[in-house]
Amino acid sequence: MNQRQLKIGLVGLVTAAVAGATFSPAPAQAALDDRSLAEVLAADKGYDRNWHDFDILEKAVTTVLKAKPNSPVSVLADGDTRLTAFLPTDAAFRRLVKDLSGKQPRTERATFNAVAKVADVDTLEAVLLYHVVPQRLNAKKVLKSDGAKLKTAANLNITVRVKGKKVKLIDKDRDAQNPRVVAVDINKGNKQIAHAINRVLRPIDL
Repeated sequence: MNQRQLKIGLVGLVTAAVAGATFSPAPAQAALDDRSLAEVLAADKGYDRNWHDFDILEKAVTTVLKAKPNSPVSVLADGDTRLTAFLPTDAAFRRLVKDLSGKQPRTERATFNAVAKVADVDTLEAVLLYHVVPQRLNAKKVLKSDGAKLKTAANLNITVRVKGKKVKLIDKDRDAQNPRVVAVDINKGNKQIAHAINRVLRPIDL
């Protein structure tokens, strides 16, 4: 698939994804703090040589919000809204670029630039929303969710597969390797919680 075909495929999901991005008030639960996931992402100081953190994801979020301050992606900065985010590591984005282009960028900056060549702001927005589930699921709940279909903020489902303590997420791309959860309960004790994944979830079959 060339870049033009990829753009056409991704553009097809944008309008529906953003229109379906809704976050309903959660029922009362045990008291939790309100540190947002945006604060977690911002704690790192930008691009570095650590491929296991989230610098590229942070750049994607800030790029969307700079262009579209009212984007549903802004929910990641609202620590009062309960949600779960599956956060692709920097290495996950580099794997995506290699899968799409056959080339592996040497730096995080080059990786984001490669992503930006095939994904405009609206497409980035839709892909980010595909990684957000409008309910709070800690690791214990995720491990009990084998076979569950989680509706994302992109108005599309991902399926959870659990084997022992290994968790995989099944996205819309049937040919690619499925993302695997590699770290859990990021931002534990807060209303917004996250789990790191080793590949970017794909909202279309590439």
